[in-house]
Amino acid sequence: MVSRATAELDVPPRLLMGPGPITVDPRVLRAMSAQLVGQFDPFMTTTMNETMELYRAVFRTDNEQTFLVDGTSRAGIEAALVSLLEPGDRVLVPVFGRFGHLLQEIAARCGAEVHTVEVPWGEVFAPEAVEDAVVRVRPKLVALVQGDTSTTMCQPLAGIGEICRRHDVLLYCDATASLGGNPFEADAWGIDVATAGLQKCLGGPSGSAPVTLSPRAVEVIDARAHVEAGIRSDQDTDRGTRIASNYLDLGQIMAYWGPRRLNHHTEAGSMLYAARECARLLVAEGVDAAVARHELHGRAMLEGVRGLGLAVFGDVAHKMTNVVAVEIPDGVPGDAARNALLEDFGIEIGTSFGPLAGRVWRIGTMGYNARRDAVLTTLAALEQVLRGYGVPVTAGGGVCAAREVYA
Repeated sequence: MVSRATAELDVPPRLLMGPGPITVDPRVLRAMSAQLVGQFDPFMTTTMNETMELYRAVFRTDNEQTFLVDGTSRAGIEAALVSLLEPGDRVLVPVFGRFGHLLQEIAARCGAEVHTVEVPWGEVFAPEAVEDAVVRVRPKLVALVQGDTSTTMCQPLAGIGEICRRHDVLLYCDATASLGGNPFEADAWGIDVATAGLQKCLGGPSGSAPVTLSPRAVEVIDARAHVEAGIRSDQDTDRGTRIASNYLDLGQIMAYWGPRRLNHHTEAGSMLYAARECARLLVAEGVDAAVARHELHGRAMLEGVRGLGLAVFGDVAHKMTNVVAVEIPDGVPGDAARNALLEDFGIEIGTSFGPLAGRVWRIGTMGYNARRDAVLTTLAALEQVLRGYGVPVTAGGGVCAAREVYA
């Protein structure tokens, strides 16, 4: 008898309407199926250069150092923090959800002296609160999440960048869940380092982390340059405190992506193709148009869940365009209802973490799934699941409310 493990892979059909990952755009899947070439093949290096150019448009930056870190979005976060921070450096992390706590942990693992300020989950920071903390802590770096999917809040960044520049502080932003579906202006907002992932608004699979570095950030990283024995030349000299990670050393990765093509790792070719196609599709659509698309379908989902009588969690004025958190109705077993939605309709929505675990569902409209049919299908299916648990909902209330947005 042949076990399942030796059978051909057969993935069930799913509509991924949670906080990510999302259903991958078929055009990205097609790009990933292309054959590999050698890592220094002219086609490969040209594709790398094209990918850098495309992500400059996505991040809205002129930063030369805009490239990919091979790994999930967390690899990008760790690469940024381990490359910028030395043991004893002061870091300020404004925490408004789970992923602020993640930045705090990673910075601590880098040996930094980490200071935090917090607001309740469901809120964001006023610029004055961040400036007060910067003046008090005097950090080298402020590390801040833009869109925290655990709470669905989107932190305004424009004022934060100006504050950091005025106090000579670097600003790092985790844009994993927000890039491509919410406004993001790396240069105009004074963001020194930003990292992201493909599996949210960019419409791709997890496994590649776009990164952009300002000249100020590059200067900090270059001051810690160390080239591996075996590939270094006579002109290479070590400087400063060596970055603690070899794989996530952004100095070495910059040398690999740059004209020198100094060998560091073997680029993940299929993920490079995916990342390039994600950015190409976004640039072809127009970044502003993509943000507007996310806003439209996110607003339709927001009004749709309200039309079902569900309460929305958090400060809606600062909600991300691409995900909404809804309060689970009393008497409805949250995980069982999610399972029913998956088993009966093939639709996945998310739960949350920490103080929101078991309290809210998180429903995403992002990337390839930020479209009308996905929104209306999800609302219709969710209505049936709620009815199955005895929730009194208006027949067609969710779909009707969403269609009003589209009218």
